[in-house]
Amino acid sequence: MSQKDPCQKQACEIQKCLQVNNYMESKCETVLHEMRKCCARYPKGRSVCCSGFEKEEREREKFKATSE
Repeated sequence: MSQKDPCQKQACEIQKCLQVNNYMESKCETVLHEMRKCCARYPKGRSVCCSGFEKEEREREKFKATSE
């Protein structure tokens, strides 16, 4: 039996917040921050829900490296 995704709860909270706020990310900063915190607690690849956040982090690091 597969393990439950450790950040699934936060991912669901993001979806609820976006739906309630007409998909305006700026209104959901708090839940997005909680998702990033959850993703940081687990090794990369442990949470399928974190895959987009991990990609975002890699791109941010790549940009930072090229701008220095």
